[in-house]
Amino acid sequence: MSRAETEAQPPDAAEAERAPAPAPRAPRLVWSLGLFRSELVTVFRRWRTLALFAVLAGVPLLVGIAVRIETRDGGSVGGGGPNGGDGPAFIEQVSNNGLFLTFASLAATLPFFLPMAIGVVAGDSVAGEAAGGTLRYLLVAPAGRTRLLLAKYASVLAFCLAATLVVTVSALIVGFALFPVGDVTLLSGTTISLSDGLLRCLLIAVLVAASLIGIGALGLFISTLTDSGIGAMAATVGLLITVQIIDNIPQLHALQPYLFPHYWLSFADILRDPVTWTGIGKNLGLQALYAAVFGSAAWARFTSRDVTA
Repeated sequence: MSRAETEAQPPDAAEAERAPAPAPRAPRLVWSLGLFRSELVTVFRRWRTLALFAVLAGVPLLVGIAVRIETRDGGSVGGGGPNGGDGPAFIEQVSNNGLFLTFASLAATLPFFLPMAIGVVAGDSVAGEAAGGTLRYLLVAPAGRTRLLLAKYASVLAFCLAATLVVTVSALIVGFALFPVGDVTLLSGTTISLSDGLLRCLLIAVLVAASLIGIGALGLFISTLTDSGIGAMAATVGLLITVQIIDNIPQLHALQPYLFPHYWLSFADILRDPVTWTGIGKNLGLQALYAAVFGSAAWARFTSRDVTA
């Protein structure tokens, strides 16, 4: 453009030409939070999710009623394992203190019901969107595949916590309604107050939720491998059952410490005085490892596959 033409232009137009082009605006945190909120609404408003919550809430009710019927004439609940960390040992304490129904219910649901629910939600997170044809529309928005996958995994983790709290709250209500409640005698024989027992109960609920992050990442990875939501859910639950079987075969003891459910019941160490953190630390470390490995695998698969065709 000649000097005369430049001088003929209005000052604002000339300055606009000389000004550098604005840099593309970085994605805002508000958008990421909105994406996460959208995923939460999608997960928690489904009838399937509500049905899973109903099943999980029903387990403590069934256990509490069974123990109440068994002990109504002064009888005792049979069972009891060699250590204080398995379900039957907790069930023996329920009739004496209703708070132990929480621990018994978590021990009863953790091997199958809770991880099955997580496997259903995680397995359907990506594959269900692809099967329904909505995934391509999500990718049209300027969210990016990485942030979309992170939002989906965060919603799975939120479901882990919510599902654990459903079992915990249901067990507390049933336990307080059907059995006496007072000072808590720990597995090591120490007696603590009810308020301290409730705090340990809350800590145990958080630990149980953290124990599910590995199966959540595994289910998310499987969900990126297929466009069939039902197939991803079935594969995740089937793998869960297979790993549980392997974890109970004595001849495979060398492999078992590396399986994600191996230290699930380590939360029972919270009910000792002093608390033994070795098993809990191994469990959290193993879950973090599974989350890192299968989360990375899910990211690599999801960011490279053609999901818009």
